[in-house]
Amino acid sequence: MTPGIVIRDARPADIGAIELLLRDAALPLEGIGDVQFAVAERDGRVVGSAGLEIHGDSGLLRSVTVEPEWRDHGVGEALVRAVLDAAAACKLDPVVLLTTTAPDWFPRFGFERIERRDVPPPLLESVEFTRACPATATVMRCSLAAAQVARAGGD
Repeated sequence: MTPGIVIRDARPADIGAIELLLRDAALPLEGIGDVQFAVAERDGRVVGSAGLEIHGDSGLLRSVTVEPEWRDHGVGEALVRAVLDAAAACKLDPVVLLTTTAPDWFPRFGFERIERRDVPPPLLESVEFTRACPATATVMRCSLAAAQVARAGGD
């Protein structure tokens, strides 16, 4: 990742910058009050975000975006890994996401395509599933337990 980028938990003062990033990326703002965000910061400015919603024992990864000039520098990967680490710390399993633009980017983290019928019921009641994302969005799931076993086997 680019030196000078710091990944940290979002603070209340970051919400305006997160909203701007989401608008610029055409990502939904609906329901972001229920999201725990990680942000990428450079020189005191938020340049990326990724969020985690908790629904029962499952997590929903959402709102992953990075300013265009910071893409392809590992910022998005660092944000997603921070959110997955937070989900693991909360003992959430699985983590699910919806995407209309990046289904080929998320498998590097252990996400696999699934059908909506395979999504844990509490997640199906989230704003993302009920209103914010189109029914045509690709649904993906990552089993954090399986990802940890795979990582341990690769060491």
